[in-house]
Amino acid sequence: MCATDTTLQAGSPRRLAVVIFDSATLPFLKAPMKTIGMIGIGMMGHGIARNLLKHGQSLTVLEHPGNQPLTELLAAGARTCQTAQALAQQSEVIILCVTGTPQVEAVLMGEDGVLQGMRPGTIVIDCSTAVPASTEKVAAMVIARGGQFLDSPMTRTPKEAAEGRLNLLVGGDADLFEACKPILACFAENIVHTGPIGSGHRMKLLHNYVSLGTVTLLAEAAACAQLSGVNAQTFVDVLAMGGGWGAALERLKPTLATGDTSGLRFSMSNALKDLSYYNQMAIDTQADHTVAQAVKNTLEAACQEGDPNALVPELIGLLVKRRGA
Repeated sequence: MCATDTTLQAGSPRRLAVVIFDSATLPFLKAPMKTIGMIGIGMMGHGIARNLLKHGQSLTVLEHPGNQPLTELLAAGARTCQTAQALAQQSEVIILCVTGTPQVEAVLMGEDGVLQGMRPGTIVIDCSTAVPASTEKVAAMVIARGGQFLDSPMTRTPKEAAEGRLNLLVGGDADLFEACKPILACFAENIVHTGPIGSGHRMKLLHNYVSLGTVTLLAEAAACAQLSGVNAQTFVDVLAMGGGWGAALERLKPTLATGDTSGLRFSMSNALKDLSYYNQMAIDTQADHTVAQAVKNTLEAACQEGDPNALVPELIGLLVKRRGA
């Protein structure tokens, strides 16, 4: 096994277990053979499924109109089920990678849902982005039925999902986390145990608020620069050599230079969903969310004025057009 366990400390005595895997030697990390069921074969889920099969796992996926094409997965040995209940009846591990909280609750608690067919000892791993209060509720229901639960939301993009290099933020029992690490390592490069159930989703929302909030701020500044006659390359260069440098700027660079939005393949509707979840989490914990509410308002207006499925970098153009209104 080529893995290193390290610890991080960030101004508190809390220790976070971070596991970094070398993808070149990952095949030597022996993941236990499990019958895995997966719900949600979208842009991210397809990459997860692909890498589970690549590492020899037995995989059954739920058929759904929102799935990406399954041809490659079926050729690699995946099977399909028509209902979440049927999938649960034959799975030792169930991985969820759906849009958000309503979808998680539906596939777990709905008619013909996972809880209707789940066997005692089944492990549910939720890789979706969800409201932490709901995560704690559904986890309690899974545990009450004799199952086990990890919330394991991810960061990075469909590209890293396809490459098996996601970042996972995992909340749940420490022993269960250790037992599941080899399976998670089939599709992840960095795996962080964030604490108890719900903490993974809390950390994901914090991450996405900072990430998407910074992108939104930069988009607004870029629109102002364009309307003010500031050269786009000068705008990028000056920020890059000062305090404006960072991942958000790097992702917006192609848009500013050539109009290419592929640097951040994340839709405005998804960004609005994540900021809505963050604001709800802040309300639930009585935390200030003045700036977060402003970011949410900007994204909400963008979804109303333009195409909600447009990519976040297209926000720059929408903000420029807003002057005319």
